Amino acid sequence: MGPPLRPNQCRSRLGAPPSLPAVCGRVARNPGLQVGMAAFAATAGRLLGLRAAGTEGRLLRLRGAGLQWALLQPASATGDAAQRRQVAHFTFQPDPEPQEYGQTQKMNLFQAITSALDNSLAKDPTAVIFGEDVAFGGVFRCTVGLRDKYGKDRVFNTPLCEQGIVGFGIGIAVTGATAIAEIQFADYIFPAFDQIVNEAAKYRYRSGDLFNCGSLTIRAPWGCVGHGALYHSQSPEAFFAHCPGIKVVVPRSPFQAKGLLLSCIEDKNPCIFFEPKILYRAAVEQVPVEPYHIPLSQAEVIQEGSDVTLVAWGTQVHVMREVASMAQEKLGVSCEVIDLKTILPWDMDTVCKSVIKTGRLLISHEAPLTGGFASEISSTVQEECFLNLEAPISRVCGYDTPFPHIFEPFYIPDKWKCYDALRKMINY
Repeated sequence: MGPPLRPNQCRSRLGAPPSLPAVCGRVARNPGLQVGMAAFAATAGRLLGLRAAGTEGRLLRLRGAGLQWALLQPASATGDAAQRRQVAHFTFQPDPEPQEYGQTQKMNLFQAITSALDNSLAKDPTAVIFGEDVAFGGVFRCTVGLRDKYGKDRVFNTPLCEQGIVGFGIGIAVTGATAIAEIQFADYIFPAFDQIVNEAAKYRYRSGDLFNCGSLTIRAPWGCVGHGALYHSQSPEAFFAHCPGIKVVVPRSPFQAKGLLLSCIEDKNPCIFFEPKILYRAAVEQVPVEPYHIPLSQAEVIQEGSDVTLVAWGTQVHVMREVASMAQEKLGVSCEVIDLKTILPWDMDTVCKSVIKTGRLLISHEAPLTGGFASEISSTVQEECFLNLEAPISRVCGYDTPFPHIFEPFYIPDKWKCYDALRKMINY
């Protein structure tokens, strides 16, 4: 194969491009091309719609990652636009400003993460942060400025070796120090799977509690982002939900992210903290400046209802909020929305209590349907609440395929898929 073509070589080496009528005729004769062109048109329409709505996209080169380009959230707006941010398949809805933790500051999700890490380093002199590119601020800027503030011995880079990063973190935690490791993308956590499952999760048990690595926290950007494709969009929480000895947490907002991350760092068990990367800049709300903690393994009822229970975590919580609004407006159906927050160990009591009241349950997550954590929730609820169910439990999840690129809008469990499943439950 020769070198790649430059734009000015296309005509001389490949001949003149086909005319528009010729292209249109070819599409009309080829159903496969029609589908592809329809998908392209839909994607282009969404991007143009965002721009028309005032979204000035900024392109950022992501250093050291497979993502070549990422469309980032625009600069902050004012008024209602700043409160409700339309991002791809959902609208972020901030929680009311917290009053019980002192002074607050407007932060997006990555800034809330930075604030939590800053608080931890300031409070705990043994705390260290390490991972790929974290000394430079990280590809998502979550550790920006921390090396300059706390020194290169407490915030430092590692080789590109996830197994080594987690193994190193286990060793630090066993000595009694606080280890905060970053895996650059959750998709790349699998080389560290053995260290997490066979070492970190079992360390306390196999030593009879003589030793433990409970002060280890592993952070990782997680979930779909609009263009991440196979290796930058996965949601691997279910892989770790099968492993006793660790905790798995996914926040929905900046306020939740800071409080839950601080709880993970101070918890006496190894924790995996998945951060919805599409919310890094899309989610903005008032966050306390001082440290605070949100309890782990406690789900939150963020909207009360009487007819259907909707359960989700991370980004999907905001999709469910929109589904609840649609159901109330179009069907007169009252939905109870629950943010699970902690995947392992999960809050069975809150979910079952809600299902006993509503008689219906819809669970949604971005990960594939088969073996997803919705299966565990569904199984438990039908065991505990069988006589209360008015309809089969519904799961609206990603497809059992690799995460696609251009077909991401068709893959994700958006509000229309969830609404359709809810409507079927009501009519059952």
